[in-house]
Amino acid sequence: MAPVPVSGALHYFRVLPEQWPQRLAMLRAMGLDAVETYLAWNMHEPTPGTFVLGGRADVGRFLDLAADAGLDAIVRPGPYICAEWDNGGLPSWLLADRSARLRCSDPGFLGHVARYFDAVLPAIAERQRTRGGNVVTLQVENEYGSYGTDRRYLEWLCDALRERGIDVPLATSDGASDYQLTGGTIPGVPAAVNFGDDPEKAFATLARYRPDDPPRCMEFWNGWFDHWGERHHTRPAADAAAVLERILATGASVNLYMAHGGTNFGTTAGANLGGAESVGGYQPTVTSYDYDAPIDERGAPTAKFHAFREVLARHRTEAVPEPEPLPPVLPAGTVRLDDTLRLLDVPPASVTGSAVPRTFEELGLHHGLVLYRSAIPGPRDSHPLHLDGLADRAHVFVDGALTAVLERSAETSVPVAVKGESASLEILVESMGRVNYGPGLGDRKGLVGGVRHDQQFLHGWTASTHPLDDISELPWGTADTAGRGPTYHRGVLTVAEPRDGYLALPGWTKGYVWVNGFCLGRYWDRGPQRTLYLPWPLLRPGANELVVLELDGVTEPVVEIRTEPEL
Repeated sequence: MAPVPVSGALHYFRVLPEQWPQRLAMLRAMGLDAVETYLAWNMHEPTPGTFVLGGRADVGRFLDLAADAGLDAIVRPGPYICAEWDNGGLPSWLLADRSARLRCSDPGFLGHVARYFDAVLPAIAERQRTRGGNVVTLQVENEYGSYGTDRRYLEWLCDALRERGIDVPLATSDGASDYQLTGGTIPGVPAAVNFGDDPEKAFATLARYRPDDPPRCMEFWNGWFDHWGERHHTRPAADAAAVLERILATGASVNLYMAHGGTNFGTTAGANLGGAESVGGYQPTVTSYDYDAPIDERGAPTAKFHAFREVLARHRTEAVPEPEPLPPVLPAGTVRLDDTLRLLDVPPASVTGSAVPRTFEELGLHHGLVLYRSAIPGPRDSHPLHLDGLADRAHVFVDGALTAVLERSAETSVPVAVKGESASLEILVESMGRVNYGPGLGDRKGLVGGVRHDQQFLHGWTASTHPLDDISELPWGTADTAGRGPTYHRGVLTVAEPRDGYLALPGWTKGYVWVNGFCLGRYWDRGPQRTLYLPWPLLRPGANELVVLELDGVTEPVVEIRTEPEL
């Protein structure tokens, strides 16, 4: 084994369970000693008090498979994880209470955390090294020094972990700066630093604040993630490998972030706010979490994998297994999606009336679309219609006609005149990822600040919810009565045998894709991501249902199957 432990991040919730063994074997083949994973609270407790601990959320099985692969495990249970994951892993239902206080010693928040820990920690505790398992470390919270200074909160978390049987070493991790290390560390708990380069400087900063702690990097950022409408990030393999060599030369332990990124399936991708202090423009994260990691989104080794493997081999005394080759991908082809269904012809999950627009969280909707309806009294001249606090994108219909498509951090108002006694107003709002980092955490969705015509607030609203997590009951064959707005398209993908593939949607604008009822994620023609990864476990031999919800309009309802990703 290596003189110091070298681990790699692989999140069970970003990979289908059938693919966990292959991904873990690839970590071992790269020369790693351990796997590191967060726990995603919002996956485990989608509604208050209802826990999901099996299937994609079966972290116990994931840890057992890691042990089978010869890997120890570092677990980061949160409750907050960042991870470019929706709301940093915190459940959206926490935000139904507009007075909610997150990531602090607020009693209400701590009560929810205690219930979550009660549910998920037994599977971790029974697999600790102290009980013959492979879990060697748990992290307390995550990069707390980037957010707050509530020492009581951090100490409460330590006590909560210990009270629930966690007896392996604890740790914290933060950026290598003065305010991050003074805000996020805990007396008596070893600290680690996170960085992408200049390890000597980062470890010197850590030593200045924690002279008795060994050098440790919890996140070596060997790649990076992407936002919609921005460039695709890559990092040369030789550059990342050289920094890894420098880290190991200091005698430090290191965790590769990411070793394998995976995919933000469905609506799980988070978002950021721009600027040095993370309070600027809204930046939603793409569906792929490939991260330019050494193991790509499909699980294949990259040039970075081989460069890291070479570095790690120089610091090991034992040989590691060779990576297993992957089977071929689906052949290239096309699929027509000729069945159509208007979203507005689908019965909503709920219809609620209120004086002012209610947020998605107040409506009990995690993600999806909400159709808000009201009226503007008239007659009146043209005045700007303001969608205050729009989160995140809205189709505005006045008297049934599409008037504008507005976006958060762009234009959120449109001029509207009323010729008669009143005008009907419909605002179809789509949510994107919730902010997962910085002061913007706790990002509510919908018409968060209300709607104004000039300075006048509009009242008397109904809200019809359209969740996207289950499309099994869509009423295909319904006559088109809406005549406007987003449209579902359906076709059949026929395969000889299940294999990985990549879906491309040229000519489509923005929306969501499902294969056999499983939501692959979002697409958007502004890029940079142009293909969606299609994992083989979602397919079956023969016919497979392919559904696309197009929000803005498509030139030709054809989806392409490609043999290579375009990220």
